[in-house]
Amino acid sequence: ELRGLFGEDYARMAKMSIIEEGDRKSVRMAHLALVACHTVNGVAAIHSELIKETIFKDFYAIMPQKFQNKTNGVTQRRWLAFCNPELSKLITETLGTEAWIKQLDLLSGLREHADDPEFQARWKAIKKANKAKLAETILDLTGVKVSEDALFDIQVKRIHEYKRQLLNILSVITRYDEIKKASPEERKNMVPRVVVIGGKAAPGYDLAKRIIKLVNAVGDKVNNDPEVGDLLKLIFLPDYNVSLAERIIPASELSQHISTAGTEASGTSNMKFAMNGCLILGTMDGANVEIAEEIGEENMFIFGARTHEINALRAARQTSSVDPRFHAALKMLRDGEFGWADFFEPIIKAVEGTTPGSDFYLLGPDYASYLEAQQRVTDTYVQTDKWTKMSILSVAGSGKFSSSRIEDFISSAAMLPARKGSMNLTKLMK
Repeated sequence: ELRGLFGEDYARMAKMSIIEEGDRKSVRMAHLALVACHTVNGVAAIHSELIKETIFKDFYAIMPQKFQNKTNGVTQRRWLAFCNPELSKLITETLGTEAWIKQLDLLSGLREHADDPEFQARWKAIKKANKAKLAETILDLTGVKVSEDALFDIQVKRIHEYKRQLLNILSVITRYDEIKKASPEERKNMVPRVVVIGGKAAPGYDLAKRIIKLVNAVGDKVNNDPEVGDLLKLIFLPDYNVSLAERIIPASELSQHISTAGTEASGTSNMKFAMNGCLILGTMDGANVEIAEEIGEENMFIFGARTHEINALRAARQTSSVDPRFHAALKMLRDGEFGWADFFEPIIKAVEGTTPGSDFYLLGPDYASYLEAQQRVTDTYVQTDKWTKMSILSVAGSGKFSSSRIEDFISSAAMLPARKGSMNLTKLMK
């Protein structure tokens, strides 16, 4: 069948073959699954487009009807109704029904209450109480006492270079440096922040484990500096799991989803945080794109390069200029400001952009945009009514991200008879 489509283009047919030829033949499981299956689902709109344009481009050219999008979802029963009971009660009381627990799109009814001062006051009180509970958990797990009046800034997910926990840590170093250089009067105008990072690294992922060590090393320095006090804390929460997430997410005010554009398939923690009234600081990657469509980009803090810009930025990385604060943060690491200088050297080399392939995930080119977004966070946080309205609108726009959207699958992915002239699997394997 492929010969009928491509003629003598054996290179293309070899690239699409289910069997990879060589000294030892192997089965390309993705190709086998793609040919044998009824439907190929991407898990976010941007992900669905990328698989059609890149890794499965040749397959999409001959069987486009197989490719669909099914954006991921989360269960509101656990990630709102169960883990945030006081907010759930307020939502039920305001909407006049518990039906939203099954029909999450009913949350849109909260929009008409977003400017109501009394509703906002109750909303803020619930967030404050949840922050107090998380502060107790942080003290129990780490021994660090944090201010409940600080902005709770959270990044909890698997530790990986593409998820860019390192971008977050470097910005903490920059913030620490700014606090140290500020006068006592300037410090009075700074917004206190508690930065929480949690997650696990794969056992053999050396650089990810070094990043975890870096979080703890920077935290040890920052958290014990009397000049800094409550203006900045950096916490690594150990053994991150679902039970801990159920305490973190309701208390979060800002959540970071900052992967390099085009690298995150979807993400689901962004949905959980938005569903609990936490504002998102993120790139236009994965499900962030659709969250922005639902809750409004004006209710998020978006930054960074877009997917179509990534290849050019990588090609120019060695010669491009980046924000000097990026290099200053790396220099503080290299100079041993946080100890363990030799241990952190592989991290520095991975991102400083001086050798081919370095800074593959573009921390340097995104740094200025990231810090600008962080400043927008600070400027907005002191406008408490505006922040609270954005929080309410975040929850109100979360209806699409329920895992209960079963009608999506019934309507377009139900098993149907094989189409006439469907590709013969046996012939392809030969």
